[in-house]
Amino acid sequence: MKKSNSNALPYEIQVAAYNLSVPWALDISDEGTLYFTERSGNIKRIEEENSEPQTIFLFTEPFIATGEGGLMGLALDPEFSQNHYIYVMHTYMEDDNQISNRVVRLIVQDGEAFIDKILIDKIPGGQIHNGGRIKIGPDQKLYITTGDAGDSVLAQDINSLAGKILRIELDGGIPEDNPFEASPVYSWGHRNPQGLAWNTNNILYASEHGPMGHDEINIIVPGGNYGWPLAQRYEEPSDMVVQRPLIHSGVDTWAPSGIAFIEDGPWQNELLVTNLRGNQLLAMSLNEDGTQITDNQPWFQNTFGRLRDVIQDTDGTIYFSTSNLDGRGNPGAGDDRIIRLRPMA
Repeated sequence: MKKSNSNALPYEIQVAAYNLSVPWALDISDEGTLYFTERSGNIKRIEEENSEPQTIFLFTEPFIATGEGGLMGLALDPEFSQNHYIYVMHTYMEDDNQISNRVVRLIVQDGEAFIDKILIDKIPGGQIHNGGRIKIGPDQKLYITTGDAGDSVLAQDINSLAGKILRIELDGGIPEDNPFEASPVYSWGHRNPQGLAWNTNNILYASEHGPMGHDEINIIVPGGNYGWPLAQRYEEPSDMVVQRPLIHSGVDTWAPSGIAFIEDGPWQNELLVTNLRGNQLLAMSLNEDGTQITDNQPWFQNTFGRLRDVIQDTDGTIYFSTSNLDGRGNPGAGDDRIIRLRPMA
């Protein structure tokens, strides 16, 4: 695909936080406080620029951090300044020693958080492919990515919560307009989706890890089957209808994780995709209606190492996190870090 000819980064690079333990997910409150999870079990926040991160909650049993599991996705309630709700996804051990994942709601009070409610649980988990991203959509529903937990058959089982994108109400209920009656399943046939983002036209994009390359960026449609493990890339089995990816990595491995649609600033209307194995941030330009990728520009190749999540603040500032302490990276001084990109004046 055509690459941009411009190599000048239109942002100033700053370190927002360092010496972190695998920061997995980032979000910013309407008051400007940066919240993030660490896979080891901490929820932390940075209230003011250049201040030290503060731990507001530490998960304990039945929480576990094993393999690719642990504390993963995080989303702040749209009314966070009023209700102080935080939603997170984490791995835990059930009574029968089964590894599972669940999404819980916490409330922040006086600088500390406590678990208020389990919204959905018994999502199959394992040493690999836990998915883990959660985001609140423009429709005020909670979207949850789940991996196949190492058992690819589950992705094509509509009754399993593995290998899916789930959609629930913010109180844990099942939306009446979900594509499958009384089910949280929104889309299926996923291997290990780890990113969610909407553009200004409310198109939902998801990133997904492929097997030995063939990583994907998909447009998610209600009830869509994304083919895993029966179809990859642009393959279409003759006996089923599957959704084709918007783009895939071919034989290269990106290991795409968090994604963000940039609404303003130098990268306006671009889709940013953090890459783990790829050690880069991809800036994907979209056509006017957001249904095609017209350019794909890599940034920071092998500069910060493995990149896990990316978000944009309301002032146009972009934040992304490294993941060099996750057992698959090469940690450097100060890892792991959260990097701030400030738009050039």
